[in-house]
Amino acid sequence: MAMDRVEALLKRELAQLDQSGMRKSREAIITAVLPPRDGRGIRYLLKGEGERSFLRMNSNGYLGLAFHPEVMKAEEEGVRAYGAGPGAVRFISGTYEPHVLLEQRLAEFHGREAAMLFSSAYTAVMGILPTLISPETAVISDELNHNCIINAIRLARPREKFVYGHLDIGQAETFLRQAVESCRRVAIVTDGIFSMRGDHAPLKELMALAKSYEEKFAEGVLVIIDDSHGVGTFGATGRGTEEYAGCGPVDVLIGTLGKAFGVNGGYVVGSSLLVDYLREKAPLYIYSNPITPGEAAAAVKAVEIVGGPEGQNRLERLRSLTNRFRQGLKDLGCETFHGEHPVVPLLLRDTEATRNMVRHLWKRGILATGIVYPVVPRGDEEIRFQVSADHTGADLDEALAALRDFGRTIHP
Repeated sequence: MAMDRVEALLKRELAQLDQSGMRKSREAIITAVLPPRDGRGIRYLLKGEGERSFLRMNSNGYLGLAFHPEVMKAEEEGVRAYGAGPGAVRFISGTYEPHVLLEQRLAEFHGREAAMLFSSAYTAVMGILPTLISPETAVISDELNHNCIINAIRLARPREKFVYGHLDIGQAETFLRQAVESCRRVAIVTDGIFSMRGDHAPLKELMALAKSYEEKFAEGVLVIIDDSHGVGTFGATGRGTEEYAGCGPVDVLIGTLGKAFGVNGGYVVGSSLLVDYLREKAPLYIYSNPITPGEAAAAVKAVEIVGGPEGQNRLERLRSLTNRFRQGLKDLGCETFHGEHPVVPLLLRDTEATRNMVRHLWKRGILATGIVYPVVPRGDEEIRFQVSADHTGADLDEALAALRDFGRTIHP
């Protein structure tokens, strides 16, 4: 059979991934979650590890809302009221009241006219960019943008594609000038927070650049941001990179419900006209089931919490813990990036050293993610630690102690 020959090729590729250490499918399977006790935060049991518990330092749940009693109660009530799944795509019969209420709350949270849900932030990016990028569009993209942006641009097939050096505003402007000769529209696309480094886009400068070139293009210059790691964690009230930069609203803001909000799904906010258009034209919205009504109900409660006094308290706690952990790395002589985001990378700049460190942390009961080429450029290999508001000081001290005991110099 022809499939036999194809499978031989697939087996060879998997063997190459094994040999290079880049295979991702050997996933740790969480079998139970243990509540906080004795000054320690939540711990996790994993399949094959018996009763040995693990500290999770690689979760995107920055505000610890996945275990918030009110969030869990809202999801349970949503499931009891509407069932476990939506049963259809939204334009057929899959729109429920919690979906509509959540879109209203997200629009209000971001100060926009409208919002629209997707099954994930990845599908939001993949659905929105090809819809807004015409054959007469130039795309200008940061070189460290997330995989979803890279793939969405490939799918969109713009007239011109320019990739500027990370955070390099001067090069971005050079590409804008070049695009004047051949394109009617420009889309400047960037992550808000770059998830491997925890640094942020120079959004104020990008917005100013777009404004200064607006009249040179018949269809203008759009600024599109995926702020999945920024919303809920960045800015004075957790409104994300826009708030931190003080730049005013971008044209298209994409976010996630699966990180700081602690639930699941993605979304976009913008003008009412933009959202109306995307509902008619974005295929990954039109032809995909939405998040469940229970998830939408949980997310409504999560947005309410983040936007209120409790959210502010959790954000302040998160900042305090992040500063404590980052300073702890520095005190150990580790190399990390300066910043305020709870993504705190430990740069090892070597693939084998990174893998050895991950194995050491695992033996010490700490879940941390090693990031190596091709996810990051060669020489930028790192351990990506992620701090959460449901960590405790004792948790962070435990992780730092494991690093201290590694028995080798962590300097690159």
